[in-house]
Amino acid sequence: MSERDSVVKSGPTHIVSSQSAREQVEHTADRIRDELLLTLSELERRRERVLDVRYQASQHQELLIGLGVAAVAAVGIGVGIGVWRARHRQQLLAKKRRLALHRAWEHPERLATRADQAPLSVELGRKLIVIFGSALATAVARNAVQGLVPQRRTAPAKQA
Repeated sequence: MSERDSVVKSGPTHIVSSQSAREQVEHTADRIRDELLLTLSELERRRERVLDVRYQASQHQELLIGLGVAAVAAVGIGVGIGVWRARHRQQLLAKKRRLALHRAWEHPERLATRADQAPLSVELGRKLIVIFGSALATAVARNAVQGLVPQRRTAPAKQA
């Protein structure tokens, strides 16, 4: 057998194997495409389910009932407290007045001032810290804005 005969004999088998490889690749691509389409359809189905209010309400019925009962209870408690305070308003007001008179008797120097007013040095220190913090925040903000905004470049004036 000559060298040429061996090339001719090996040629058609190579073409056949190449064709079957191509078919195999196409088959694999079709399978992957089908799996992708199935995945996309499943994602679409799940998206629709998540956005379906009726479905979500049916799935979380116990939670919604619990939230409804809690909301009704909270409203009921709020109304009850309001009614109780309205009925006992005079008693509460008298109690507050007694406490105010007691405070005025115990601390006459604090009359018509806040009960928790701090000494002058503490108030001054607090105000200085607030002023310093404001100035610092303003400087930081100014630097940040200048870093974000491009600088204008002034073109040299043309002389005639």
